[in-house]
Amino acid sequence: MATQAIHQIQADEDKTVFSLSPAAADMIERAALTTTYPTGVVLFCEGQTPRGVFVVRRGHVKLSVSGSDGRTLILRMAEPGDWLGAASVISGREYEATAETQQPTEVSFIRQCDLLRLMRLHGEISLWVTQHLSQDYTSTCREIRDLMLSDSAGEKLARLLVGWLDHSAQSKQSGQLTMALTHEEIGQMIGTTRETVSRLLAGFKKRRLIEQRGATLIIPNRVALESLITA
Repeated sequence: MATQAIHQIQADEDKTVFSLSPAAADMIERAALTTTYPTGVVLFCEGQTPRGVFVVRRGHVKLSVSGSDGRTLILRMAEPGDWLGAASVISGREYEATAETQQPTEVSFIRQCDLLRLMRLHGEISLWVTQHLSQDYTSTCREIRDLMLSDSAGEKLARLLVGWLDHSAQSKQSGQLTMALTHEEIGQMIGTTRETVSRLLAGFKKRRLIEQRGATLIIPNRVALESLITA
C-alpha cells in the first residue's frame, strides 16, 4: 500500500520521465512520515536551516520569498508529486523560500540524513532526486523568463491565466479554472498590487476575455487572451 502511494505520485506527474522500481519506491516510503495539515501551516521558512524534504501528496503548497522592503513574491503553487526543499537539503544551504499550505494538504516528510543516506547507497534514487531538481530548475527558468519578458501587468496576468489552462488537461478542454487565490496572492505571483489585479480582471471581463461565476473563472476565447502576450 505504501509503495503504491509513491507510484501514484509518479503517475500523477505527466512531467516525470524516470520512474522508481518498486524496491526503491518502498525505501523512500519507509523513510517518509506522512501528515495532513490544515490551511495556512508553514512547512518551512525562507532562511531556515534545512531539516528535510517535503513531498506534496494531496492539496497545494504556496512557495514565496520576501524582499527587504516587506513585499512578498509567490514563486509558484506546488502540486501533488512536487518535492520541496530538496536543493537546500542536498547543498546544506538554508531554505530559499517559505512553504505554506494553501488548503488542507497531505505531505510526506523525509529527514535530510535519511535522504542523503538513500542517495549515497542507491544510484537509482540519486537519479530520481536529480530529475526532480532538474524539473524545478527548468520550471523556475521558464517562470522568470515569462515574468521578465512581459511588458505590462496585463500581459503577466494573461500569461498566468493561459499557463493555468495549459497545466490541466481538463481546463484546456473546458476553458474553466477554479480561482483558489485571492487578488492579493495573484498580485504577488506577477509582481503587482491587489488593486491592479482587480482592475485588470474587471477589464478582462468587460472585454469578454473572461467570465466569473463564484470561484469558477471561464475563458471563452483563449486566442483573444493569448493576443495580449507579445513575447
